[in-house]
Amino acid sequence: MRHPIRFLASLFIIAAVSACTLPRGAAVQSEIIRNQNNEEAVFSVVPIGQDNVAQLAKWPATGWAGHYHWFSRDPGPKSNIIRAGDTIDLVVWDNQENSLLTSDVQQNVELPGITVSPDGMIFVPYIDQVNVAGSTPDTARRQIEDKLRVVIPDPQVQLTVVSGPDNSVDAVRGFNAPGNYPLPNRNYSILSLISAAGGISADLENPLVRVIRDGKSYEIRVGDLLQRPSANVILRGGDQIIVEEDGRYFVALGATGSESIVPFTKERINAIEALALVDGIDAGRANPRGVLILRDYASKDLRTDGSGPEKTQVVFAVDLTSADSLFAARKFNVNPGDLVMATESSVTSIRTVFGLIGSIVGVGNALDNN
Repeated sequence: MRHPIRFLASLFIIAAVSACTLPRGAAVQSEIIRNQNNEEAVFSVVPIGQDNVAQLAKWPATGWAGHYHWFSRDPGPKSNIIRAGDTIDLVVWDNQENSLLTSDVQQNVELPGITVSPDGMIFVPYIDQVNVAGSTPDTARRQIEDKLRVVIPDPQVQLTVVSGPDNSVDAVRGFNAPGNYPLPNRNYSILSLISAAGGISADLENPLVRVIRDGKSYEIRVGDLLQRPSANVILRGGDQIIVEEDGRYFVALGATGSESIVPFTKERINAIEALALVDGIDAGRANPRGVLILRDYASKDLRTDGSGPEKTQVVFAVDLTSADSLFAARKFNVNPGDLVMATESSVTSIRTVFGLIGSIVGVGNALDNN
């Protein structure tokens, strides 16, 4: 009975190897880029090397604008400027007898809660309207004193400004203490505001600071803001500040150290850093010559002169066994929405076949011994 059993076992091996698809965790490189030279192919394959990486960096950005736009630091004077909507408290001192403003009992008069009108004016008794918008508090005080000398020989004015909407900023969200914060001077920085607002919420991962000013949005990652002194910009009245998570990500699949959606941990991530974020490639499964980055472009981005992609779908290939490709990959940035795919080595499939054969032969030998 031994020979018939071996024959049946051989037939089973042939059937298992030839008729069944072996289970794998990732595609083989040739499966993904097959038919790449077909004129009807919807994608193109671009190997990454030092001869083309500089040109690839000039291709249109995908997934975002390609950089975060921040504004420059322009320090201003320490004193604030009175703006429409501010509230002014006045105290006028006059020690002369028979004063028009004061009494024999009290030698000063308080004029609290005077709101600066939209045209920048405030009303002061006996001198009518005074234009204070655009002036510093000290300049406005002297201006009021000068006008009061018409009715008071030696007036002394005390002026206090409470900032209104145009002289304050809004910490909208992402702070431990969001709210409206008056600007104490014209040199008030964004880090000062973050401190006043209780700091950034610890629940935010990879936080991004966004300043909305005059209908435009400016962004910077918190890490860059803290590391670059020049990024500590000066705020202006009416600014709105939002702290939110950086929503950019790429997807890692195949024989990588982990298959997951990976958030961007800094403004730009190159191909080697992207692999490091997913713990590299699986040494037992991955094909080091077949790390692929799949990217979609818009039709408007297509070019025929090499300054952009020729097709809307592009597969960028990295060979981790080549020094040329490795150095180039450090200069090739992964874009938000990219798919980073570590293909599986064909050797893995061969090992699976031999393992399967070995298991079946072992079963056959066990049957023979019985």
